[in-house]
Amino acid sequence: MNVTLTLKYIIVFAFLWTSLSAVAQSGNYQISELGYGWSKTSVNATIFRKNSIASDSIFQFVAYYDSMANVVLARRKLNENEWTIKTTPYKGNVGDAHNVISIMLDGKGYVHMSWDHHNSKLNYCRSREPYSLEMGSTESMTGTNENAVTYPEFYRFSNGDLLFAYRDGGSGNGNLILNRYNAGNQQWARLQSNLIDGQGERNAYWQLHVGNNDEILLSWVWRESPDVASNHDICFARSNDGGITWENSKAEAYCLPIDIKQAEIVCPIAQNSNLINQTSMTSDKHGNVFICTYYKKDDGQCTNLHLIYSNQGKWETSTITQRNLDFDLSGTGSRNIPISRPQILTSDENGKTQITVVYRDEEHGDQLCLVRSFFPELNWQTEVFNTGTLGRWEPSFDTELWKRHNKLHLFYQRVGQGNNETGVNLSAQKVGVIMLK
Repeated sequence: MNVTLTLKYIIVFAFLWTSLSAVAQSGNYQISELGYGWSKTSVNATIFRKNSIASDSIFQFVAYYDSMANVVLARRKLNENEWTIKTTPYKGNVGDAHNVISIMLDGKGYVHMSWDHHNSKLNYCRSREPYSLEMGSTESMTGTNENAVTYPEFYRFSNGDLLFAYRDGGSGNGNLILNRYNAGNQQWARLQSNLIDGQGERNAYWQLHVGNNDEILLSWVWRESPDVASNHDICFARSNDGGITWENSKAEAYCLPIDIKQAEIVCPIAQNSNLINQTSMTSDKHGNVFICTYYKKDDGQCTNLHLIYSNQGKWETSTITQRNLDFDLSGTGSRNIPISRPQILTSDENGKTQITVVYRDEEHGDQLCLVRSFFPELNWQTEVFNTGTLGRWEPSFDTELWKRHNKLHLFYQRVGQGNNETGVNLSAQKVGVIMLK
């Protein structure tokens, strides 16, 4: 074999390899390990990664930044531990935890990826072939409002089409954009150029869920300035026609764009209440809506997780946790916070809705925590998993696998995070998928 051919094989191997993943096991979970990822910030493990893990009935994909800031994609067949891993040609600003990677599979098996945004030009590409790790060149979606992108999020409809949401503009002054991808003709189209209007004075930090019959649920907090302490109020909207028209929980139509004067407040929360932005929401098969966040009540309690939920046409709240370790949520940029933002999921258990809340808490050694309850009893039971410290990890999971089989696969990596886009001295840490039993 000549030197040129040998070098070619070395280069190919450096960018694409298959390994039998190591599997760490415990009594209530196992971790399928992939490699090592950037850990000095939480860019690989923030709540607004929609999605870090994506699957259909055949394959599961994972995306992350490695220690050199390269975007890495990995693929395995479901229920197997052998990963095929590829380092893509793309990189990101890993020093900024906003600049996450989001992926999703469409109904034809193509992988869609968006990455490296904080008020910057859209980075988007898709795989050259179905289920391929070979990604195409960057491209635009619609060609408009694509120069100040933050928080790219993919969601999948039941027919295999995709929804893409992002913020156009900056913190305290931004608007929500929605695009829809037609898996049949492989084209993007604009749904909403300004669904929630900050009117140049504020912006909405949202959480979104595509539920039963492709109903789109949306909730958000308003932020008056770049300071997170200016977050206030939980608002709600839904769409029953794929994002074209929107209404409040009373089925009253919104006049678009939705502004602060007409937005339905389902839970009034004042500024300076430690109200966090960008958490999660879901629904059950009975049409009940559940929003999970954390804030501090006026009764002197610590900052706790709370559930805001619809119950026979009324909005009510339940305090999920009873924490003792408090903190002050204020300042700009990414924050070093002792409790992660939560994910909320529902499942049907013999005709009853079970609610599962996933989070990480310094009060429990920065380990993975699950809180569960049946609805509407809301008697919360906490389980702490012996994962070891996860640092400033926040949960993201395979949403489509949960929809199909109620199997919870979470992105796993210990990460650090300093305040206002500063990093910590932490070497590259293992990346994997933690599978709960």
